[in-house]
Amino acid sequence: METLFISAGLIALAEIGDKTQLLAFILAARFKKPFPIIVGILCATLVNHSFAAALGMWISSVVSLEVLGWMLGVSFIGMAIWIMIPDKIEEEKILIKNYLGVFGITFITFFLAEIGDKTQIATITMSAHYATPLLVIIGTTIGMLLADVPAVFIGNKFASKIPMKLMHAIAAVIFLILGVTILIGVGY
Repeated sequence: METLFISAGLIALAEIGDKTQLLAFILAARFKKPFPIIVGILCATLVNHSFAAALGMWISSVVSLEVLGWMLGVSFIGMAIWIMIPDKIEEEKILIKNYLGVFGITFITFFLAEIGDKTQIATITMSAHYATPLLVIIGTTIGMLLADVPAVFIGNKFASKIPMKLMHAIAAVIFLILGVTILIGVGY
């Protein structure tokens, strides 16, 4: 259960101000249909993070536990730095096809936006470290939903009133502390 809670918490933090959260705002403001947007986010996250967890498990089969610990610690410190660089997404880049519907548009754009994203990299790393990919997938998916579902309901209406710099700083400090703690633990 620890893996599930850590995965959910870290991804929820990493997702604050992320491009996929901004995408949730944009889709909600454009379509005003929260249910298909949320289901699209859920499905895209499950598929994307399943691939990421599988990659993480493969990495854990070819890398020692000590190296995995170092990778996790360094990746969390990297996340702390990356979080401080807010993502932006241009609304014009969202490819909208009438025949896809709101669910299809959400699924495709979220799936593509997650490729190489910090939450996907965190999923790979946590899956490799914890060696319980199902719990990591469930946790990271819950974390995505914790961050993105409110964005869907808030939409663009309140986006400018959320102190994103403060939220980024808090998330970055948490990742930094976790990364340093893991590296200290690996070093002993």
